Amino acid sequence: MIADPAKIPLVIHDDHGALAVAVARRVAEVVKNNPGAVLGLPTGSTPKGIYRELIKLHREGLDLSQVVTFNLDEYFPITSETPQSYHRFMEKNFFRHVNIKKENIHIPRGDLPREKVAAHCEEYETQIAAAGGIDLMMLGIGRTGHIGFNEPGTPPNARTRLVRIHPFTRRDAAADFFGEENAPCEAITMGCATILSAREIIIVAMGENKSGIVQRAVEGPETADVPASLLQRCQNVKFHLDRDAAAELMRVKTPWRMDDNFVFAGKDGADREILRSVIALAQACNKPIQRLSQDDYIEAGLASLTVDRDTDTINRSCCRELMSKVRDHEALPHNERIILFSPHPDDDVISSGGIFRKLVENGNDVYAAYQTSGNIAVFDHDVLRYMDFVDKYLHANGLGAAEHTKLRNRVEGFLDQKKPGEIDIPEVGFVKRFIRESEATSGAMHVGLKRDKCIFMNLPFYQTGAIEKDPPGEKDIVQTLELLKKIDPQRILVAGDLSDPHGTHRVCLWIIKSAVQRLPAEKRSVVWLYRGAWQEWPLEQADILVPLTENELLLKKEAIFKHQSQKDRAMFPGPDQREFWQRVDDRNTGTARRYYQLGLPFYHALEAYVDQRW
Repeated sequence: MIADPAKIPLVIHDDHGALAVAVARRVAEVVKNNPGAVLGLPTGSTPKGIYRELIKLHREGLDLSQVVTFNLDEYFPITSETPQSYHRFMEKNFFRHVNIKKENIHIPRGDLPREKVAAHCEEYETQIAAAGGIDLMMLGIGRTGHIGFNEPGTPPNARTRLVRIHPFTRRDAAADFFGEENAPCEAITMGCATILSAREIIIVAMGENKSGIVQRAVEGPETADVPASLLQRCQNVKFHLDRDAAAELMRVKTPWRMDDNFVFAGKDGADREILRSVIALAQACNKPIQRLSQDDYIEAGLASLTVDRDTDTINRSCCRELMSKVRDHEALPHNERIILFSPHPDDDVISSGGIFRKLVENGNDVYAAYQTSGNIAVFDHDVLRYMDFVDKYLHANGLGAAEHTKLRNRVEGFLDQKKPGEIDIPEVGFVKRFIRESEATSGAMHVGLKRDKCIFMNLPFYQTGAIEKDPPGEKDIVQTLELLKKIDPQRILVAGDLSDPHGTHRVCLWIIKSAVQRLPAEKRSVVWLYRGAWQEWPLEQADILVPLTENELLLKKEAIFKHQSQKDRAMFPGPDQREFWQRVDDRNTGTARRYYQLGLPFYHALEAYVDQRW
């Protein structure tokens, strides 16, 4: 038995919505007990839900008029009017909706001359001290373990200052600036000493892509190499996590190691938990499941599994369960109406290109519904290339090209003067949208779908022209609900890959779930969740494993190649810099390899899906 290695108190929530509600309520409690509370506030995608909940509580009567706020950081150099500035972020997502006085709002300035920055940082510290220090500090955690912009190596005694941004952090921010080359290299940030001196600290993390660094911060040693781990020395700190972000913690990943009497029976999902523990044991022992011995179980803290059944029985049961998950053509649906929802125009073939083809070949009435245009991911040079093609086509065929020439001149003039991160004019946005739509149609047709089965939804929340999208709302849900009623599918495939760097997958999943739950129970489709663009379902979580031959995987990659604007270099690659077809090849063959290493049949590649009930 091993004691829980967590060195920071933590709360694990069912989802990001529950997390946001809990943290917002704690902030509200602090303010009610101390109306003049001093709050330290973060930016980024993680706290957006918390701010929405605080706005809701304010509308229900929470008074913030005496609250004083200090933001953690700001890019440098940047003006407060720049769309990517944290001044703009806070105004849009929080301050304009509540009654905090402007004079009580403090955010580091990114628009000062460099020679005045040091004095500004000293003044920021003076203002915090004059306010009595920070009562409640809210934090997120970056992929490098940074808090604020305190990157690995930051000394614990650092105060507010100008810092260099880690290349990984710049890469993560690249999506906001339309390319890594446009992302600032520096920022002004509160230092670790300023943060750690807060009377209470709440640190928040969501998503499986944060699970590894969360584990290091919570269970690893206190080290400047993981700045968030310095919170271990604080008395009043708490981590709030969703289940995905907590996935690598021992209490979640291998809870049986912490309890000699850990009991699986009687718990919800006991069979799934047993399978997960046996797979983990086989991988740790580097053995096929059928070769696991009683000694292996006992040494791994799984003795309770062997109390009322022998290890051979457990091993055979787990192997049967894993083999029952495999479904090729004959075990997949036939003659059904099916909608494959794709958040971006290429998620369908990237994540489910194999099952997509098999469903079409099985005679199902398949529709591909593309929820957003994905137009912001198209490079400007592709717009010029396509307009040049149209110009040549019109002239070669003697068609009227005068209007197109005017349009081309307008587009070229705009792009020639376009500033980094500037929102495209409508003419450019339309071209980018049509590029992605034509690529999506080509990719779907490559797996056998008819052109008229491609539906481009262009959900309203996405149509801002900027990286920052509007919150999803009633219009998005209603549009999705109308599509479901019109087609009346027996089955829908939905993206469950929530590590998408801009959160579009998470939003699109919420919209579909909200729409499905408005249908009568008897009208609700079977839901299969896919992954693949950013991560993959592990074997223990997957309900369906679809085998792909070497040729079928090649055909899937060819469908991905149809998305030429995303080929060679994607606008927003996220932390994985490989092309999507490379990720697909690695993940699908990797899943098959892990399956084989467990002592099960060999397949060239496997796609994984989760059967979800709403």
